[in-house]
Amino acid sequence: MVFRNSADRLPSILIIFLTCLDFVVYFSVDSVVLLGLYFLLGIFPKGCICAWNHHHQHIPTYRFKPLNRLLELSYAFHTGVTTHLWLLHHVLGHHHHYLDQSRDESRWKRADGSTMGALEYTLDVAATAYYRGYQVGRKHPRLYRTHLICTLVTLLLLGILTWYQPVQALFVFILPMITGLLITAWATYDHHAGLDTADDFEASYNNLNPLFNLLTGNLGYHTAHHYKQGVHWSQLPELHEEIKDRIPQILFRESLWDVVTDNPVVRFLNRIIYRLTGLNT
Repeated sequence: MVFRNSADRLPSILIIFLTCLDFVVYFSVDSVVLLGLYFLLGIFPKGCICAWNHHHQHIPTYRFKPLNRLLELSYAFHTGVTTHLWLLHHVLGHHHHYLDQSRDESRWKRADGSTMGALEYTLDVAATAYYRGYQVGRKHPRLYRTHLICTLVTLLLLGILTWYQPVQALFVFILPMITGLLITAWATYDHHAGLDTADDFEASYNNLNPLFNLLTGNLGYHTAHHYKQGVHWSQLPELHEEIKDRIPQILFRESLWDVVTDNPVVRFLNRIIYRLTGLNT
């Protein structure tokens, strides 16, 4: 089987489809207005893709490295995050240091110990992402070498696309890459900000909204994810059930998504989608 886990089949197909759509737009659309509209319409789905890039960095989607490198190239053009950056910055960095704000690669504390606001945190994490990835990479030179090579390949391809059609490249690739990196950083603020603790079960906020977790691959089960980061995203609800009694109730946050999913029609559609995909809720 090509996939390590069959649950990755549908998400990867949808992400590759969106990549193909990007190139169709790049080669066929000349109108700045339409290109701008395409960029704006793409912010939401490409924002969701940031979560799937995160999952892939934890557990590669395919069994074969060349396929993973190609998928990572697709992720890079959607999210601004190239091969192995989150493996270094997030998997080998943040997950080991998130309880220590003096070392956390996604730290939410300022140097004086106060808590950053969401905007400050977003700009700080996004602006330092590649540098902090490099810092972790010094301890993992083989992984960093792969990251560096793939990043250079991504930049070369982006340079060619920009040279050939600069306006299309700006709206279809460059702006989404910048926006994707900012969204990735912004989305992580609510995971840990303000939770100054040495206890893994008290260090993460959780969002159990089913629609949010459908779109992000169960990223809302964040305590479970940090408890065992090697668990596949599709199995996080089961792991959460095992440990939920150890998580303080205050760490279960209400979500704006609840306004949408409280609608009975949406609940019905959610049940159908979960049954068709075989995902857990």
